[in-house]
Amino acid sequence: MRDIYTPAIRAFVVASLFIATATLMIVAVNTARAAGALAVGSCGAFGEAFDYASVEEASQSALSKCQGGACRVVATSKRGCAAFAVDFNDPCGAHGWGKGARLGRSQNAALEACYKGGGKECVIRTFFCDAKG
Repeated sequence: MRDIYTPAIRAFVVASLFIATATLMIVAVNTARAAGALAVGSCGAFGEAFDYASVEEASQSALSKCQGGACRVVATSKRGCAAFAVDFNDPCGAHGWGKGARLGRSQNAALEACYKGGGKECVIRTFFCDAKG
C-alpha cells in the first residue's frame, strides 16, 4: 500500500517546489522595479510614477504626467512612498510634499509642510508607494 502513495507524494512535493520558486521569482522581479518619483507644478499640478526600473525613468515619467507650469521632481524613492498635499480651498496657494519608508509617514510630512506653508484645509492630492513601501 505504501508504494501506491509514493508517486503521488513525490508529484505533490515537486509541484509545491515549483510554485514556491515561481512565487519567489515574481517577488524578485517586482522588487527590482521599485523606483518612483513625484513631480509638482503650479496650482496643484502633479505627476507621479512608480514601479520603474530606475529613478531616472520614474522622474522622466512623473515630469511628463505633470500638466501644470513650472513642474519639477521633488521626491524620488527606491522602495518607499511619497505624497503631495494642497490647500483644499486654494490649490494655487499652500502645498507640501513628503517621502518616507511608509505611506503614513509620507502623508503626514506632506500635510505638515502644507500647513507650515500657510494652508488652512490641507488634503492629500496624491500618493504612491513602491514595492515594500
